[in-house]
Amino acid sequence: MCGICGMMATDGNLDPRFTAALPAMTDAIRHRGPDSEGAWADDVAALGHRRLSIIDLATGDQPIANEDGSCQIVFNGEIYNHRDLRSRLLARGHVFRTASDTEAILHAYEEYGVECVHHLEGMFAFAIYDARRRELFIARDRLGKKPLFYAVLGGVLHFASEMKCFYASPAWDGSVDLSSLEGYLSLGYFLAPDTVYRQVRKLEPGHWLLVSKGQLETRQYWDVSEFDTDRRSEEEVLEDLDRLLAEAVTERLESEVPLGAFLSGGIDSGLIVSYMAGAGSDVVTASVGFSNDSQNELEAAALTANFFHTRHYPHTLEARLEEVLSPIVTAFDEPFADSSAIPTWYVSKAAREHVTVALSGDGGDESFAGYDFRYVPHALEGRARRLMPGAFGRAAARGLAAVWPRHAGLPKPLRLGTILDNLGREACDAYYNDLCFLKPAATRRLLGRKPSGDPRESPIYEAVTAPYRRCPSPSAVQRAQYADLKVYMPNDPLVKVDRMAMQHALEVRCPLLDRRVVEFAFRLPTETKMKNLRGKHLLRALARRRLPEGLSRLPKLGFTAPVATWLAGPYRGVLADELFAADSCISSLMDMRHLRRLYDRHVRGEADYWYPLWACWVFERWARQRPTGPQSRS
Repeated sequence: MCGICGMMATDGNLDPRFTAALPAMTDAIRHRGPDSEGAWADDVAALGHRRLSIIDLATGDQPIANEDGSCQIVFNGEIYNHRDLRSRLLARGHVFRTASDTEAILHAYEEYGVECVHHLEGMFAFAIYDARRRELFIARDRLGKKPLFYAVLGGVLHFASEMKCFYASPAWDGSVDLSSLEGYLSLGYFLAPDTVYRQVRKLEPGHWLLVSKGQLETRQYWDVSEFDTDRRSEEEVLEDLDRLLAEAVTERLESEVPLGAFLSGGIDSGLIVSYMAGAGSDVVTASVGFSNDSQNELEAAALTANFFHTRHYPHTLEARLEEVLSPIVTAFDEPFADSSAIPTWYVSKAAREHVTVALSGDGGDESFAGYDFRYVPHALEGRARRLMPGAFGRAAARGLAAVWPRHAGLPKPLRLGTILDNLGREACDAYYNDLCFLKPAATRRLLGRKPSGDPRESPIYEAVTAPYRRCPSPSAVQRAQYADLKVYMPNDPLVKVDRMAMQHALEVRCPLLDRRVVEFAFRLPTETKMKNLRGKHLLRALARRRLPEGLSRLPKLGFTAPVATWLAGPYRGVLADELFAADSCISSLMDMRHLRRLYDRHVRGEADYWYPLWACWVFERWARQRPTGPQSRS
């Protein structure tokens, strides 16, 4: 795990001012790689690298050159099949000077060109400059575990692990794209390939970009392509899944520095720890919980830690938002409103005290139907749509939704208002509505626009629903899972984990997001993964075999912080001071009277409006902290 950055002139030679900016660009991501720094430049391109030493401590410094020095690479991530790849490349005559996985990528590029990405198993973001062809090739892993940003500024292609590198460029243009604000408020993040900055793009997961002869070509090289084809018995499926997970975990245990795991009270991280213990690893685990949070999972985590005799480090935290809010906002370089970044920051800090590499359970929900609160309604809606299809069925559902009682005193089985609302829409509209933290009408009201219940009016509707619509599975749950894998996972959880872990120079590896595990999961039909409408049926079955008794039956709590309580209690004053100041940055963007009403009702306990308040506060903090100057303008 490292940080990379660099530049290449799209036409002619690189202005020396850009080359001179490379040390500052590289220094901006020092936190991603505190162990060493490297740089390389010629008349056309410049590459920078910050290293967090994990593999090949002695000879793995970057950039790394090929045999004749015509190609240079900088790389962030880990390639788990690098030893096998090295053997194949040695047999083809390539000469290696290091034992690093980085050099294996470079020789694979020499051998296979842009098709080298198909030979890599792991998490990666890399850039290869080919001086003979005068080309720059950058690529990102299939699921989007490692970040990669790019921008053409002053006729120069810039790339970096984090956008803060670009601030040092002599051509930096910090113009903000406010057309994306509605999308941010709805989802809590800026949807790739867009960013908050008009000139900066995210390279999407499973894509590469080639700069050649003044042209930029971007291409997708991977996608899930097979759905619902594995109809074997549950026992056969479990046997294969058990083997795949064991292999995925074992591959991720290679390290020349201390390695451990994040451990929540859930089954995903518990299974990862079980496979680590089964591989003979001396397992170190870390957990965090908030002392005033009713969803604290420390007791359940301790149950797993004791069962596998891990060296366990639990941390009970007090609410100290003032110490982490500014560092967290700065870490993302753009507004990011997923409040679970707070416990992720803390657990990364706690883990880094003991290890340099941590395995996590991220990815199980999206592939194995773990979000019961979302996927169960999708399953029920899918069944209902088959019984009352077409425009007539949607009209009937809208009519029922209009008269259905919605008060909180109703028994849960009778709280059908939201499901009826969704049945009154197209399926992809219902998915969009479901994914939004802040529903479309509420978002538009907050922005001072005419409220509308039609999600198609949102500027991000097409991008969010495109994967849902193109998924060939007839299952509403599979389509939602696939869309989550393409939209939610790479834009929210993986961004959160990368930035928070890298703030503490901690590498995080995700076995459940192994490409082979993901493809296996989508070949399984919904009824196999979600038996009797219970999410993560297969992972629960493995948990019953491998984890302490009773753990598989515990409800999913999520990895959250008690933000609603904080905003109504100890931090309500500073929240109000910043949001409602006469010179607040959001005052010209939001309906401040409406925002004040939300705040007042939340503080009085009349309703829970933590999310819009938090999203606005994060945006305000980001706007105050972002770089300013002649080229940083809105």
